Amino acid sequence: RYDSAHYKHVLKKNGVRVISIKENISDGPEGIILESMLEGYAEYYSAELAQKIRRGQYENASKCMNNGGNTPLGYMVDKKTCALVIDPEMAPIVKEIFTRYANGDAISNIQKDLEARGVRSRRGNAYSVSVLSNLIKNRKYIGEYKYGDVITPDGIPATIEKELFERVQNRMKTNKKAPAKSK
Repeated sequence: RYDSAHYKHVLKKNGVRVISIKENISDGPEGIILESMLEGYAEYYSAELAQKIRRGQYENASKCMNNGGNTPLGYMVDKKTCALVIDPEMAPIVKEIFTRYANGDAISNIQKDLEARGVRSRRGNAYSVSVLSNLIKNRKYIGEYKYGDVITPDGIPATIEKELFERVQNRMKTNKKAPAKSK
């Protein structure tokens, strides 16, 4: 409502008259109240729709259903249930990434190897070091479903064991405290 009033004021100040094709709004005092009611109703509709969408998304989250966004490497969305399921082609690559990192391999080496082997994202892009760094922090790989403040342990199928995930997290903590290799 505020934006509408502001821009109509600017247009009026510049000699432009706003005419609605859908609503026949007169120039008199009754037009002012009708226009205000229509703008108020539009704002109410938008706020109510946003509320319904959020409610639907949280309902989906309570059932561990996918709510959109990027699907993590190693998973795909089941079209019938809208739930994340393991991608049999890419899940072994995820396990390899975790295992190699846990065993001491550097993310940059893993990234170069994946690129050399032609492993690409769904969009056809090579995985960057930062994408792989975020991947090994993602708790979905141990089966933890998260949407907003809804967290469900074992809500989706795990692609790696919790013990391997914890080894990776411990190595990341150690590396974070270590000085840079170049120093």
